[in-house]
Amino acid sequence: MSNPNRNVTPGLQQGMFDAESAVRRNPNVPLAARVRPERLSDVRGHRDLLSEEGALSFFIEQGGAQSLILWGPPGSGKTTLASIVASATDAHFVTLSAVTNNIADLREEISNAEKRISAGGHRTILFIDELHRFNRAQQDGLLPHVEAGTITLLGATTENPSFYLVAPLLSRCRVFQLSGLTEEDILSILRDAVDRDMNLQGSVVIEDAELLVIASFASGDARIALNTLEAVHGIAVKRGEQNSVHKIEITDIQAAIQAPTMLYDRRGDYHYDTISAFIKSMRASDPDSALYWLARMLEAGEDPQFISRRLVIFASEDVGLGDPTGLSMAVATQQATHFIGMPEARLPLAEATVYLALANKSNSTYQAYRRAAEDARATPNSEVPLHLRNAETNLMRELGYGEGYVNPHDDVEDQNPPRNNRPDALMRNRYYLGEKD
Repeated sequence: MSNPNRNVTPGLQQGMFDAESAVRRNPNVPLAARVRPERLSDVRGHRDLLSEEGALSFFIEQGGAQSLILWGPPGSGKTTLASIVASATDAHFVTLSAVTNNIADLREEISNAEKRISAGGHRTILFIDELHRFNRAQQDGLLPHVEAGTITLLGATTENPSFYLVAPLLSRCRVFQLSGLTEEDILSILRDAVDRDMNLQGSVVIEDAELLVIASFASGDARIALNTLEAVHGIAVKRGEQNSVHKIEITDIQAAIQAPTMLYDRRGDYHYDTISAFIKSMRASDPDSALYWLARMLEAGEDPQFISRRLVIFASEDVGLGDPTGLSMAVATQQATHFIGMPEARLPLAEATVYLALANKSNSTYQAYRRAAEDARATPNSEVPLHLRNAETNLMRELGYGEGYVNPHDDVEDQNPPRNNRPDALMRNRYYLGEKD
């Protein structure tokens, strides 16, 4: 698939993948860069997308003729796939990073792309890493040039494009979602690195059992796995003194790993996905799963007040009148969490989590309010019935305010039946339907 004769316009910026072979020969660059796959067949994971019939395989084989966005967690292969596109196409391949480049850089590359088209040269594929970090103005600046075909956009992002990219840009691109790699995929990547890398080949002896420990620690991130392997190799070399072949021991791995880093963020997809799993586990009356997701959040450094607020919401929305004490428990937990802070706040949070998971559930008041809100939005100008209005002045009384109102607390034998308490058009509508048996 590679195209070693790919033309590059003189005087214009080359992509970060143009010096790929030189990188691979340099022992000072990170292992993850040295062993990056050059062919699609060497890429691990994403079998549905990368099979012979896979949509992403087809895109790459067509030379990247359509704008696309690669969305996936760190270390899932986004940059690797971009490098394969670069080697597979005759197009001029340019790279920007939304972390380090600005709109001036973007305009310069678009201007260069227009010059290539005018000169009858190659079209331009513009690879933008961390695309979600571009602001709206920068994203809007891409729109007319993607639409006109001046550039083919290849974006990489770790964040949900639906939330971070403007809709017009999103509509002009295909989105491919990459999942975190499995332990089996990571294990295969580590084996390949040991067998093929110039620094590791022939100098390291490591069993699959030890590689599996590294793969498990990596949590689906190939870059973390390879960086860990490189660190383990360095520790083994130092321990082995002048030996030419170094046997990796489990103690070397433990020394390199120290404490695992959880895959989590406090504002992105993992934040929202995990709290969703937490809430849905409690809704399913599954305390063990709810505790697991609670621990995942707290151990990763989530704000305990955020969790306590969600517990208060859950107590009203999902437990409700099934167990009215649940709301008191949730509010007390919020107060306790604020009062004592971490790490002790884990205890009241865990207590409330288990209580609410096991509590009887009822969303009757939630549904009742939803139905009432629909009517309220449909009848925003309906007048309050006169008998329900307070008669504060003589004029109000003359106009009939409060006339005919009967206070239910008054013990009057000949009192008239209660009058309507809503606009007449809505009196037949029921909102609260009672509790299920």
